[in-house]
Amino acid sequence: MAGNLGDEEVIKAVVAAHRERYGRLDVLVNNAGVGIGAPVAEIETKKLDIQINTNFRSIPLFYRETIDMLRAAGAEHRNALVVNTASIAGKHGQAWLSVYAATKFAVVGWTQSMHRELASEGIKSTALCPAFVDTPMTDFVKGQVEATDMITPQDIAETVRLLLKVSPACIIPEVQFIRPSDEM
Repeated sequence: MAGNLGDEEVIKAVVAAHRERYGRLDVLVNNAGVGIGAPVAEIETKKLDIQINTNFRSIPLFYRETIDMLRAAGAEHRNALVVNTASIAGKHGQAWLSVYAATKFAVVGWTQSMHRELASEGIKSTALCPAFVDTPMTDFVKGQVEATDMITPQDIAETVRLLLKVSPACIIPEVQFIRPSDEM
């Protein structure tokens, strides 16, 4: 179901459609994101709100709307999983992408909080913090960074696959993906 995840009613509709079709939820992946760069003096309120709503606000709303299904899965098999896509920018602030970075810092903090709140109920929360991933979202930088020097979507998918395979006793709260040229 396509929709603007900055809109609470769309999130409720997505969850309702999922609930109606599947009746349960073992894994939730919050992967929506948008980055709009600007120097601080040129930040537009509309673009600020788009990033805050899509990159961060949608995540607590999805948790809230799905918590009953996640709790049921956690009670059943102690291995419910929520994956929240942050960014390496959520670990190290970025000039020009300051609003994006701030929203991704919020995703990391939210994920840590949800781990503390929900892990005892069998619900794991993991933040993925990749550097540039070779997707259309990074087209703006492909003149300076070659696609072959970027993280691949398959790298991310394989990490999620790992998260799904580990035992209920193994919690991976965060994964950072860097490139050889990235500084830690």
